Amino acid sequence: MTCKADFIMQQYSILQQLPKAKLGYLPTPVIKLENLTRILGGPEILMKRDDLTGLALGGNKTRKLEYILGDAVAKGGDCVVTAGAQQSNHCRQTAGAAAKLGLHCHLVLGGDRPSEARGNLLLDSLFGAHIHFTKENRKGEDIPNVVEGLKLAGHTPYVIPYGGSNELGACGFVEAGLELSDQIDMENLSQMFFASSSGGTHAGLMIAKSILNHKYTLTGIQIDKAELAGKTFKQEVLELANATASFLNLDFVYTQEEVALDSHYLGAGYGVLSEKEREVIQLLATTEGILLDPVYTGRAFAAMVDQIKSGNLPQDKQVLFWHTGGVPSLFAYSGMLV
Repeated sequence: MTCKADFIMQQYSILQQLPKAKLGYLPTPVIKLENLTRILGGPEILMKRDDLTGLALGGNKTRKLEYILGDAVAKGGDCVVTAGAQQSNHCRQTAGAAAKLGLHCHLVLGGDRPSEARGNLLLDSLFGAHIHFTKENRKGEDIPNVVEGLKLAGHTPYVIPYGGSNELGACGFVEAGLELSDQIDMENLSQMFFASSSGGTHAGLMIAKSILNHKYTLTGIQIDKAELAGKTFKQEVLELANATASFLNLDFVYTQEEVALDSHYLGAGYGVLSEKEREVIQLLATTEGILLDPVYTGRAFAAMVDQIKSGNLPQDKQVLFWHTGGVPSLFAYSGMLV
């Protein structure tokens, strides 16, 4: 992190004092999508390349795991347990991080064991993760059973929440938002788009924006229709943002109206590829040589492109897309993409 963001970070001593595992290659770059900007004829498009964080083929979860696994090691955990869908980017990066830190990793994944492991699931196995398939339960409903079994076997398990989205995970994106402020002229930014699912990325970026007192619009594109613990996604993000601000001793208190969450691009639901996602995955690949994933960044990028084509964004300001990674899952959707 460079000087301005580092100076700001020093003012928030709790963030500085948290145990942290060194997992990513940070800061990640910000690039201009010059070809795509020319083709679309709208505002200049920037991209924050968190697909290049380095760990386990990269992704935004690396930032969360630095704080979460720093806490796990500090508390003496010898194994970690987390959950997700079979092509979970969070689970893949958790497995890679656990391997790096010498921890056993248990992944509680939805669905049945497939006949062939592809995409993220293949990488989970290569990283040595122990995989528990739990049919319709993909959001950690069966974690308590796995934890109990590990305790009976003499282990000290550390549970990582779905998507790595708790106060510690969100701290990774408070730091990320400050990092960005050293890379671009934030006053020239009109809107930031990103995929919003478990809430930690969204909550952390909200807090960073408040710390820096910037005026751009922060827009999370909702990816999943399914609710978690009976709460709407907006409620989840709101509660996590307020809990994280309190955790950091900040006096920000957010309201539901301040959570910018766009649910117009859900399509047929989580992980169901639509023609819009196919089109933008190919568009970005053939214009910039950059890959999106079919579940998260493909959907969120399609939303941004739609807004640009609709003329809803000011021409004299920049727009930024936060690439949260997930590219390995392309290999599990190959038959639907070409």
